[in-house]
Amino acid sequence: MLTGFYSGLLPKVPGTWGSLVATILAYIIIKFFPNPYITIWLLIILFSIIGIKFTNDYEKAGGIHDDKRIVIDEFAGVLISIGMFGDLEKDTLIKLFLAFVSFRLLDISKPSIIGKIDKKAPGGLGVMGDDIVAGIFGGIMAGILYIGYIKLF
Repeated sequence: MLTGFYSGLLPKVPGTWGSLVATILAYIIIKFFPNPYITIWLLIILFSIIGIKFTNDYEKAGGIHDDKRIVIDEFAGVLISIGMFGDLEKDTLIKLFLAFVSFRLLDISKPSIIGKIDKKAPGGLGVMGDDIVAGIFGGIMAGILYIGYIKLF
């Protein structure tokens, strides 16, 4: 579960792979589920709770803090960025792309409070917290970019 359907075990950039798998999961939910918005938010809650609990357990058992193979935090973060769009069925691919890119930029660069949470919060809360906040700001950034996109086209 922590490795995001094993995407965290891929050799290079596991966080990006995990985010991509979560974005594909969101696309499938948007296309095939009757109420994708609620489903995505329920998954965000589920991944966040499981991520905090299982990461705490993993670290207490001697695991590495913020092990790069753990990508459930990226799942929660990118889904938050996606879930912040109100209408997911219109311009779906554009919204998914903008949410993915915005989240990854913030998750990798860790500006401001995102970096502070990453460095100072302990255990599962630290591992999940920075990605949750990056997801929120990524969603805001993606929304602003989307507004710019619809003004251009």
